[in-house]
Amino acid sequence: MNADAMQGRRVFFYVQHLLGIGHLKRAATLARAMVRHGLDVTVVSGGMPVPGLNIGGARLEQLPPVRATDLRFKQLVDEHDRPIDDAWRQRRRAALIDAWQRHEPHVLLFELFPFGRRQMRFELLPLLDAAMQRTARRPVVLSSVRDILVAQHKPERNLEMVERVRRYFDGVLVHGDPDFCPFERTFPHAREIADKLHYTGYVADETGSAAGRTTDGNGEVIVSAGGGAVGFELLRCAVQARPLSAARDLPWRVLAGVNVPEEDFAMLRDMAGDGVIVERARSDFPALLTGARLSVSQGGYNTMMEVQKAGIPALAVPYAGGIETEQTLRCRLLAERGALCLLNERDLTPASLAAAIDRALTLQLPSRPVLDMNGAERSAALIGRYARQAGWE
Repeated sequence: MNADAMQGRRVFFYVQHLLGIGHLKRAATLARAMVRHGLDVTVVSGGMPVPGLNIGGARLEQLPPVRATDLRFKQLVDEHDRPIDDAWRQRRRAALIDAWQRHEPHVLLFELFPFGRRQMRFELLPLLDAAMQRTARRPVVLSSVRDILVAQHKPERNLEMVERVRRYFDGVLVHGDPDFCPFERTFPHAREIADKLHYTGYVADETGSAAGRTTDGNGEVIVSAGGGAVGFELLRCAVQARPLSAARDLPWRVLAGVNVPEEDFAMLRDMAGDGVIVERARSDFPALLTGARLSVSQGGYNTMMEVQKAGIPALAVPYAGGIETEQTLRCRLLAERGALCLLNERDLTPASLAAAIDRALTLQLPSRPVLDMNGAERSAALIGRYARQAGWE
């Protein structure tokens, strides 16, 4: 469907990041793709603002921000680090519903919910109920969810997800490839909503095509940890591992995310010797990767897709703290297909990291891509078709 057919069709894309920024970055990639397809997109962010976020021609609607202070997402605080209370929830719910009413979208798109972000049901369920009650100008309701869910230790939660999909959602966009990791591998009730599931392929930031504007990254070992909320130990070990590695004579670039405190950032700079650049994470990260000799990173969805798209050797040290299991599974599956080398976080030391880097430098990558990487464009086209089905102008 061409972009002209989508003109005037509005998408209201809700995303809530609580610890890292991966959910918001993937939402931004999808927003850019939807804009390219002619959709009028509003990204509604409930997390802390992220400087330099590239949402293309979409608009950003910032809700009163909230973040988690613990790895299990139990303690939520506002932008002043005050615990949120019922009064805050009421203000936030009112702001969200007001934004929906002002934009009057053809499509309500929810990142992760109802497969996650249960903490936000105080505002999401009232919004969904209000949308369902409309007899005219009722929006299509879609979920945008990554390939792998965090392991669920309360089986009744899975049943709750199924019930909410059946009750509220017209479709579920799974940003993955069933030949690599079918959704039912981590969501055992997937068959009960099979009529609503759409595999889109993997969503990868397309801005790496801008490589060539700078020589930064060429021939380098690039060390990253996403937004940095939980990745400082990897960055520290990397600086200490360089003298122990066969890559000691290569230039290294260590990228500290926006969530790395200033004192930790200064520590990394003080530790770094000649040949090591320590800087804040850059918006042109995908472009940096295209000429890199090696990527060393955690195993988040976005970074793994950017590495795969760049087609370079990689070492992943997947984050496994708190309740997280998805990074480890995705990285293990990629390692089994020869697409990267893997080091378990529990085994991370400067010496083990140096040895793993040496292995990764000799990695012979598969001759053909191991993943379907057209997820952003396919998602945008699918959302566009749903937008047309809304049936009103």
